[in-house]
Amino acid sequence: MPSKRFKAAVIGGTGYGGAELIRRLLMHPDVELVRVTSIESIGERLAHVHPTLEGRTGLRFEALSPADAARGMDVVLLGLPHRVSAQMMGELFATQVRVVDLSGDFRLRDPSAYERYYGALHPRPADLQKGTFVYGLPELSRDDIRAARHVASPGCFATTIELALLPLARAGLLSGPVEVVAITGSSGSGSAPSAATHHPVRASNLRTYKPLMHQHVPEIVEALSRAGARDLVLRFVPVSAPLSRGIFATCFAHVDAATPEAALARIAADAYAGEPFVRVPDNRLPEVAAVKGTNYAEVGLVAGDSEGGRRVVACFAATDNLIKGGAGQAIQSMNLMLGLDERLTLEDPGGWP
Repeated sequence: MPSKRFKAAVIGGTGYGGAELIRRLLMHPDVELVRVTSIESIGERLAHVHPTLEGRTGLRFEALSPADAARGMDVVLLGLPHRVSAQMMGELFATQVRVVDLSGDFRLRDPSAYERYYGALHPRPADLQKGTFVYGLPELSRDDIRAARHVASPGCFATTIELALLPLARAGLLSGPVEVVAITGSSGSGSAPSAATHHPVRASNLRTYKPLMHQHVPEIVEALSRAGARDLVLRFVPVSAPLSRGIFATCFAHVDAATPEAALARIAADAYAGEPFVRVPDNRLPEVAAVKGTNYAEVGLVAGDSEGGRRVVACFAATDNLIKGGAGQAIQSMNLMLGLDERLTLEDPGGWP
């Protein structure tokens, strides 16, 4: 088999996000997955942990330092928990390798926001303040990602909510308080079982968690403010739902009543014209089943009546939390960083239903 153009390693490959990174890289025509590291399952074949990989690769999980994992690589993708990625970054910086980090450790610019929402002092606050990492939402920062050596891939809720509201922000219509309720599947909690993800409880239940204090709030505010939002206050309530995959976000924004309804009706379609992975259905509103198992997002909005000089706009978005909200988006950024077509390995449409 001819040698592929680029070589990649995954650090932290036993979780659900790691599984999706590995799957996409194994299919990639231009990037060869060379090694996968973990602190668990050392020496085991990847398929022992991720059954869908049976017969696809002979790679085994390795216990390697970050520097050893990065040796000879063009890019390293980190599927690690928050706070763990930051501890490894010094070693990776020294190797000069390109990095795509799926954790929340480098998404923010404000170290105090990290401390408040992640519950710990950031170990490398200067890297946040000087923007060592580019925020990896291609629909917002595509040119910056192309030029970047370090990308912080957005969170799953953040991706979904930002895509719902980005058209209003770019049009200069997003300001003041925005209320959001978003439901998520259990895979967003990771592969380690817990009381909240235990099937008998999750399968027939709806429950909120971290209301108004979810860690994705500050990255959403920062991203939408860079896109043009003004004085944004985000009130976000996440809801745990009986799904394995998927996020559905409902966002209530308030725009000037003089904004024409016709303009609002076209704003999402115009904002995402030409975007390869954001769809604006013309005969229905977004739904999870239409994007599950894919890197696609669906976006839509409904404008309400004018009242008191303001008009409420309900903005909706749906994503697969592990793909467009996680590993797929990281691969999309990796493709851009390597000068490749960003769509590579990501255009499969999924199944129905």
